[in-house]
Amino acid sequence: MARVVLATHNAHKVEEFQAIVAAVRPDLEVVGYDGPEPVEDGVTFAANALIKARAAAAHTGLPALADDSGIAVDVLGGSPGVFSAYWAGHKKDSTANLELLLDQLSDVADPHRTAQFVSVIALVTPDGREDTVEGRWPGRLATAPGGTGGFGYDPIFVPEGQTPGEERTVGQWSAEEKNAESHRARAFRHLVPLLRQL
Repeated sequence: MARVVLATHNAHKVEEFQAIVAAVRPDLEVVGYDGPEPVEDGVTFAANALIKARAAAAHTGLPALADDSGIAVDVLGGSPGVFSAYWAGHKKDSTANLELLLDQLSDVADPHRTAQFVSVIALVTPDGREDTVEGRWPGRLATAPGGTGGFGYDPIFVPEGQTPGEERTVGQWSAEEKNAESHRARAFRHLVPLLRQL
């Protein structure tokens, strides 16, 4: 079986990517990265994804995928953006990040709570080929967390396109629903032709 390394130590992301990849390349195994974490000093999702993918490809000698993603809130000018994982400080505390964002938006009316999850996936091969693809998942932010599924900002993100009155946060979606519609899934659709070339 062919292998591609996913440049993350986040087990949730490895599982999510494996489920998405299996649908189009069942012969491709996504393996977690066990090497040193590079300094993510890029100021865009694409720059950080490339930094991580280059490091993983160099360390393992395998083709490497890296995702850099976050939530972009319109009324905050696209923030937290690339700082989503560190919004409440360098501890990467997802609960604190979510609570801080809700607090910052506490006086913002529903029509102005629009946001989108953004994912940029980089593919870097050991021979130096580099590609990036992007996916965006529009929606809005709830005023309180809902559901226990997913991770990060999922419990407060309400994707657009749902039936009014039956809207759910991603924290209330099944893993299968999320994997079909998420920003990563949307980015991954653009990545499929590149993976088929591996």
